[in-house]
Amino acid sequence: MGVPAFFRWLSRKYPSIIVNCVEEKPKECNGVKIPVDASKPNPNDVEFDNLYLDMNGIIHPCTHPEDKPAPKNEDEMMVAIFEYIDRLFNIVRPRRLLYMAIDGVAPRAKMNQQRSRRFRASKEGMEAEIEKQRVREEILAKGGYLPPEEIKERFDSNCITPGTEFMDNLAKCLRYYIADRLNNDPGWKNLTVILSDASAPGEGEHKIMDYIRRQRAQPNHDPNTHHCLCGADADLIMLGLATHEPNFTIIREEFKPNKPKPCGLCNQFGHDVKDCEGLPREKKGKHDELADSLPCAEGEFIFIRLSVLREYLERELTMASLPFTFDVERSIDDWVFMCFFVGNDFLPHLPSLEIREGAIDRLVNIYKNVVHKTGGYLTESGYVNLQRVQMIMLAVGEVEDSIFKKRKDDEDSFRRRQKEKRKRMKRDQPSFSPGGILTPHALGSRSSPGSQVASNPRQAAYEMRMQNNLSPSVSPNTSFTSDGSPSPRGGIKRKADDSDSEPEPEDNVRLWEAGWKQRYYKNKFDVDAADEKFRRKVVQSYVEGLCWVLRYYYQGCASWKWYYPFHYAPFASDFEGIADMPSDFEKGTKPFKPLEQLMGVFPAASGNFLPPSWRKLMSDPDSSIIDFYPEDFAIDLNGKRYAWQGVALLPFVDERRLRAALEEVYPDLTPEETRRNSLGGDVLFVGKHHPLHDFILELYKTGSTESVDVPPELCHGIQGKFSLDEEAVLPNHINFKDPQFAEDYIFKAVMLPGARKPAPVLKPSDWEKSSNGRQWKPQLGFNRDRRPVHLDPAAFRALGHVMPRGSSGTGVYSNAAPPPAAFQGNMYRPLLRGQAQIPKLMSNVRPQDSWRGPPPLFQQQRFDRGVGAEPLLPWNRMLQTQNAAFQPNQYQMLAGPGGYPPRRDDRGGRQGYPREGRKYPLPPPSGRYSWN
Repeated sequence: MGVPAFFRWLSRKYPSIIVNCVEEKPKECNGVKIPVDASKPNPNDVEFDNLYLDMNGIIHPCTHPEDKPAPKNEDEMMVAIFEYIDRLFNIVRPRRLLYMAIDGVAPRAKMNQQRSRRFRASKEGMEAEIEKQRVREEILAKGGYLPPEEIKERFDSNCITPGTEFMDNLAKCLRYYIADRLNNDPGWKNLTVILSDASAPGEGEHKIMDYIRRQRAQPNHDPNTHHCLCGADADLIMLGLATHEPNFTIIREEFKPNKPKPCGLCNQFGHDVKDCEGLPREKKGKHDELADSLPCAEGEFIFIRLSVLREYLERELTMASLPFTFDVERSIDDWVFMCFFVGNDFLPHLPSLEIREGAIDRLVNIYKNVVHKTGGYLTESGYVNLQRVQMIMLAVGEVEDSIFKKRKDDEDSFRRRQKEKRKRMKRDQPSFSPGGILTPHALGSRSSPGSQVASNPRQAAYEMRMQNNLSPSVSPNTSFTSDGSPSPRGGIKRKADDSDSEPEPEDNVRLWEAGWKQRYYKNKFDVDAADEKFRRKVVQSYVEGLCWVLRYYYQGCASWKWYYPFHYAPFASDFEGIADMPSDFEKGTKPFKPLEQLMGVFPAASGNFLPPSWRKLMSDPDSSIIDFYPEDFAIDLNGKRYAWQGVALLPFVDERRLRAALEEVYPDLTPEETRRNSLGGDVLFVGKHHPLHDFILELYKTGSTESVDVPPELCHGIQGKFSLDEEAVLPNHINFKDPQFAEDYIFKAVMLPGARKPAPVLKPSDWEKSSNGRQWKPQLGFNRDRRPVHLDPAAFRALGHVMPRGSSGTGVYSNAAPPPAAFQGNMYRPLLRGQAQIPKLMSNVRPQDSWRGPPPLFQQQRFDRGVGAEPLLPWNRMLQTQNAAFQPNQYQMLAGPGGYPPRRDDRGGRQGYPREGRKYPLPPPSGRYSWN
């Protein structure tokens, strides 16, 4: 599923699911950077319990960013990763658990996509390097300026794959990072941290989902846990909905297309390598003091509230007069399943279904029309009813021909509009544009590269006139510099024969013409459309894929060996007779080992990450598997415009042949390579003040070799098994294993008993157009009772003195300094009406008192999340009172503590910090980092 396309469609159709993050930035005092105190209340008016990090979405942008120069070495990459995690942590501020998941060995179905990506990345990287060298040589030959080329090895992003030394070093660095934060950061003090590195098999997001599923199945699980998952993949939205947790939020960096990228040659912005002219770098600032600053702003984060998306879907999927009881949870599962047809990481999308053409809306409409005939839902807890799916797909197949024709009409209409636009722009463009000192410039752009300023304009004009008289052979359209020489950047006369059209990719299938199915199977599969047996084989493989993907999302990996063995999908009209197709998978399959996966997904150009004898199998002409590693491969645009949208026609890896070839080179592995080739597990970390720390310390003292159950009362209800880490340096971490279940156990896709849905955000008017054609925009943040900042009439009168509206006159107090009391609180939040000025608001509060907090979580009484709550769990009980440092005697204001409007906690009830008790601990008053 295309991430930008799906997210763009989702945000436009359901706009209220997105909330901008409020981020508190570190402050600087006397040259010392003061970190953000994450132990304080979340400025987003919400408190999260668990934060899950899909680490590959962090590793890639930190190691090879697209919008800024790349780190110079591996150390800088690690620091960038740490800073990124710190930034996310300070925004979310989890109170119970931080789960870091790095992609481990993936199922075979995913490996095919990884193989395609890595072969593409290697090919594009080498082509880009060749292009850079060519442009560099041309610029230097013309006398251009380029900064000296740094002698460094090109970073191959393919190393971000399980089994490489880079991923092994990353795991070690993250262990250090976690230990440091647990001991030195107040926000981490009572946090439980789980690290699932690349040695643990499974994709990062699916390891997170597996953890949530298994904890939900435990009797001690809190059904009102507030989860926050970080990641940019579109399937995270589906996975979050599949958990059926009422409080699930996704945080991701805001997607901004066409972000500026630095040139790979001169590191300047505004052009690509192919357009680089070797111009000197423009001075930034009077003394070039802004030379190291980037023109692009730091990326901002947004929250995607799945609880609001559930509201939208409930309203959209509700159907009346059903022959069965309507269940919104089952309907959401069906919606997730139907989204798989427009593409995912394991299956190609059906030819007739494109997100940008409203495919999901079309499927939903067909689903609502057909569900009366199906007699039930399409899915149940991750299992598919193929008979009902067949009815949906055949209904799509009936309109396939019209879909293809409309697509062609839309494309032709778009090209026609683009052609007219180009003609209009050329018609409005002057046939001659003066160059040199007469070149027109935008306001404020005189200092841009290429702009020329004559010290004596009269003399320059005279020299240009004389040059024209002396050199009649020079074109009248040639511009000159101030010294009279022809300017290489002069005006250019518009060509009369300039082409109005762009070359279009050749399309031999022509889906909009009769006979499209025959041509499709002949061109894509090289078989005749009349070969019913082959077509049924393709359909059966695709149906197996749909069942496998849904099971993967709801139950875990059904088979590590299964994969879709074709590059293209069948048509919806081919899904006839699928009700009788088997959908069972081989049980007891095991994942690849890390180095085996590297052999399955790496091109020969990335063989340096493998042992020498293994690397030889990828390049030796006599290798028995040399056909798995083609030096070049075709890319089928498949009706698209750009190569990255096409299909890489790579041969599929035969697992039996690969394992047979590797048996001969396994003895060549060193002990270090053998260790990296083994599968590992998760590691749990706690700080020395965590209630679980003493328990783990006792386990290390006894030296027990058997697994021990995790005491849930010491760890926020988390259950599983502990085993000692033989390589542990300090007793602050231990091996952790999720609760185990039988292979045929089914995790129920339902909302748990005791779970309370969040207060509704959407209003009835969201579904009705108002008189002016605009929709009502509901609550923008997490807190529906948050009072917006406003100015009362007295404030406007005060502004009238300081900033008069008239053009003449300067108000009575225009040059007077504001009263001292105005700066005692938050100067950006005005006092509410009737609120008295309180000078020296915090004068009696000692600095160390601001750190004073309640006892640890496991000794507190749980804050009531709302009326009708379930019995309080012992490890989450909260005290209803607070320490003296947070008593409201210092803050007797009408609007609440500190002049801020009181806000409602996301679990229900008023939460006026610091008037009421917190749900999480703060460090003791002995200092910022001294916790003895």
